[in-house]
Amino acid sequence: MELDLVTYAVPFLLVGAKITLLISVFGVALGLPFGIALAVIRASKHRMLSRSADIYCAVFRGTPMLVQIFVIYYGLGQLSAIRSNPVIWWIVGDSLHAAILAVVLNTGAYTAEIFRTALLSLPRGLIEASQACGLSVWSTFRHVRFPLAVRQALPAYSSEVAIIVKESSLASTITVLEITGYAKRLMSETFAIMDIFIITSAFYLMMNVISLTSLKLIERKLSFDK
Repeated sequence: MELDLVTYAVPFLLVGAKITLLISVFGVALGLPFGIALAVIRASKHRMLSRSADIYCAVFRGTPMLVQIFVIYYGLGQLSAIRSNPVIWWIVGDSLHAAILAVVLNTGAYTAEIFRTALLSLPRGLIEASQACGLSVWSTFRHVRFPLAVRQALPAYSSEVAIIVKESSLASTITVLEITGYAKRLMSETFAIMDIFIITSAFYLMMNVISLTSLKLIERKLSFDK
């Protein structure tokens, strides 16, 4: 790999990395609470709400994220009701906003499954003991179920964060210039396909190592075995 190519490509990829980081941060910051809310609804005894959340998760987990991005950006933009609403059009009419929305909706479904599994894995006796001590349903959830579920879910959620970073590359298919978008442009300029994608892979790897290490530290901090 030539040094000149590296020095030429890295500044462009750094600009793309800011967009990748932006998509990933919004994916986690909005997708995590959205997914937790879905998990709570799915684990609730309200049959209609629980079934609706199940269907939502099945749709977003059962279809490719690339298709979801195309439906949001190209499909919804064809509806006159969407175009006439300034707020919704601001979201789906801009390629970056549409990509962020797709990431949030997609990761929300997977996060819901991770936290639902964590909530259901808690020992039933622990919850019954909490309520026997006089805690209300809400207090039991807030002080017992939720903190324990977070500890249980963190290892699996770390993998989901890595997936968010990698799947942000699909935003390049709707003209968002994140890392992969710049890599495609550099590839067509230099024809150094292998070299450009090796550098691109290094960027994704570095971002995922940082995010996974951070989550590992949080996991260790919350662990009972510290």
